[in-house]
Amino acid sequence: MDRQRAIVVFSGGMDSATALWWALSKFREVGAVSFEYGAKHNARELAAAAAICKKLSVPQTVIPLDFIGRNFHSSLLKTGGAIPEGNYNEENMASTVVPFRNGIMLAAAAGLAEDSGFSAIILGNHTGDHAIYPDCRPEFIDGMANAIEAGTGGKVKLLSPFCRMTKGEIAALGAKLGVDFSLTWSCYNGRDRHCGKCGTCRERREAFREAGLTDPTVYED
Repeated sequence: MDRQRAIVVFSGGMDSATALWWALSKFREVGAVSFEYGAKHNARELAAAAAICKKLSVPQTVIPLDFIGRNFHSSLLKTGGAIPEGNYNEENMASTVVPFRNGIMLAAAAGLAEDSGFSAIILGNHTGDHAIYPDCRPEFIDGMANAIEAGTGGKVKLLSPFCRMTKGEIAALGAKLGVDFSLTWSCYNGRDRHCGKCGTCRERREAFREAGLTDPTVYED
């Protein structure tokens, strides 16, 4: 097992893009794994992820998890209701929770990492996710890290470098690392342009403001 090889769970959003650039600064060889699971914005996410991987010459694996879209309930999924507009907080965004999404994705990523000889999985979750998504919280990450390391016989570790950072801090770090945020996608609606109204669009705008950066995003609103 090569300790200098890492794979990033890569959605194509701001956080995972920063995680990808961060991994490239820390590891000799980096790969990306993305998931197709039936989300409304999946096509836009995957297109963004593919464009970034091409730009960076990072090999990308896309794993279909279509059973999520068929069997689970969430407004984030194509089978669910409307994406809520307004602030990115627990009350407003509760309907977008996809049951155990990160657990399922990390289990798949762990199998891929072990099979392909990667020693680390990088996840770009942050503090803003904690209140809304249980599978982004430190206690979950710690538990999954222990399970992945035990389940792979110590071959694979889970790293969550931004778990206690705000999205604004991630944006600032990404700018220092040279992340091209214009290529990233955040909007849960998944239309031609970012809607500007949903919680993730508002959170994206606030992150750039907090970091003192120019927002390169074209919004409908």
